Amino acid sequence: MLSIVIPTLNEENYLPRLLNCIKKQNFKDYEIIVADAESKDKTVKIAKDFGCKVVFGGLPAKGRNQGVKLAQGDLLLFLDADVILPENFLEKSLREFKVKNLKVAGCLLQSQNKNKIVRFVYHLVYNWPILFLEQVIPHASGFILIKKDLHQKIKGFDEKIKMSEDHCYVREASKLGKFGILKSITIFVSPRRFEKKGWLKTTLKFLFCELYITFLGPVKTDIFRYHFDFYQENKKLKKSLQIWEIIILIPFTIFWMLMMLPLFFVGVFRYLKNKIKLKLAETNIKKGEILTNYQTKT
Repeated sequence: MLSIVIPTLNEENYLPRLLNCIKKQNFKDYEIIVADAESKDKTVKIAKDFGCKVVFGGLPAKGRNQGVKLAQGDLLLFLDADVILPENFLEKSLREFKVKNLKVAGCLLQSQNKNKIVRFVYHLVYNWPILFLEQVIPHASGFILIKKDLHQKIKGFDEKIKMSEDHCYVREASKLGKFGILKSITIFVSPRRFEKKGWLKTTLKFLFCELYITFLGPVKTDIFRYHFDFYQENKKLKKSLQIWEIIILIPFTIFWMLMMLPLFFVGVFRYLKNKIKLKLAETNIKKGEILTNYQTKT
């Protein structure tokens, strides 16, 4: 069974979309657990109406950990409440996860905003970099698929982390199990944080947070002022990026990639080294089997 865990806080406008997406999937062997952080709207009622299990949550890290306590499945899928899943998403993701023999996985993101510039920026600052760094610095946002026993081995999410706890989680998990980016699927994420706080400001915040995590460790202070629920604020949405914002973002992204380049080569070296070790081990096992069979016959 697959246990789907969704942390929520005042998500009455978004949760029904996600639950309907899940309901329409061909894959049916799942349960849904909503970890709610005392929503003031109809979030909990919506979850119960859809037949979800509901548990008290908190911030996303705590909510996910609380949700796992109720999970019956041996596979866990963590989803953000505002994502949209395409058709056959669960079936395709589970198939690729199994074929690649993964223990933990992330996937590619695309914006629900259909503006071409916006979608280009998602590729520029997220999809291309995480594919480039897949074997070195694992990333996962909005979607994390993981074996339940691996989640338990790393003692779940670190509830002290203030921002990007999902990236830190998969990096910790990848030390004990094989990580990969699922390329057969893409989730559609809400651009509401960017629209509310500003595209340039929010994107740069994520890039600087990434550098902070890579070189200084997990963000356990409120230095980036990243909060769970702020969508009730009465502020005009900024629907799309401007050309001048793209011009500023490109050099910052290139700078970020250059900072990661040495780590990339170290990761490639380690990856090839492990591949060679695995190949040698398989060869030795085969030689041992041949020798055993020969001795048995003689």
